Amino acid sequence: MAARHNGCKRMTEFALALVLVSAVAHAAWNLIAKRASAGPVFNWLFDSLSVAVCVPLLLVQIWVQPTALGPLALIFIFGSALLHLAYFLLLGQSYKRGGDLSLVYPLARGTGPMLSTVAAIVLLGERPTPLALVGAALIGVGVVVLAGNWRRLRAAHVVFAVLTGVVIAGYTLWDKEAVSESGAAIPPVLYFCLFTLVRAAMLTPYALGRLNAVSIEWRVHRWHALGIALLSPLSYILVLYALSVSPVSYVAPVREIGILVGAIMGARFLAEGEARRRVAAAVAMVAGVVALALG
Repeated sequence: MAARHNGCKRMTEFALALVLVSAVAHAAWNLIAKRASAGPVFNWLFDSLSVAVCVPLLLVQIWVQPTALGPLALIFIFGSALLHLAYFLLLGQSYKRGGDLSLVYPLARGTGPMLSTVAAIVLLGERPTPLALVGAALIGVGVVVLAGNWRRLRAAHVVFAVLTGVVIAGYTLWDKEAVSESGAAIPPVLYFCLFTLVRAAMLTPYALGRLNAVSIEWRVHRWHALGIALLSPLSYILVLYALSVSPVSYVAPVREIGILVGAIMGARFLAEGEARRRVAAAVAMVAGVVALALG
């Protein structure tokens, strides 16, 4: 692999391992989210539990590596909270409107690296090879095969999934600058915990106005919320550490191995239809992200 950005080294084996573990954890919490198929109140519930999970991590981080946060760091934290809030709400809508895990998850995750690569070229000056561009094209083909035909791309759950992918591309680049030495250099654990806290605070007024719904969600989906609260921080903190030492144009594509994991989980654990075509499309998309990584 040749580095695509001046001053950035290639992706290390350690960073690769972090990203692969993250991908499996990420697909797993999406399986849980699909089973819950809930709305903003559920989002607030697992965000609040995530904050509880983050508190001991945050205290250890502050003790081990005290960090002063300037105005730039605060901008990144609040910006990431907004982007991730949009991500969770859009993804939740896609599942709630009947989108299968084996359809929504690959669509959302596949759109992200394709757009991340384009944005990395334009905004970060990275220069992928022709092989990487072929990889982006493979992802595009996989998206169409996954949907089945062009008309299905207009379905509400598909639109929300693609919009989720757009947000993924945005927060991948944003978070890369937040944790890298050339950007705000915020320690990943500190960064994740703080933007998760801000995101939960943003949803709190909405939840307080719907306490009855909060009570129902807690009774029905508390274990789902706890599962996401544990797996989501794990998956994202690992990615942030990988982003802090590797180019975004490597990390973003390799992370999407979860596309195949998610498609298989949907077929295996949720008995979703059209499994062969969807898994085949996911394989094409994974081939695309591998080509992106190698290019």
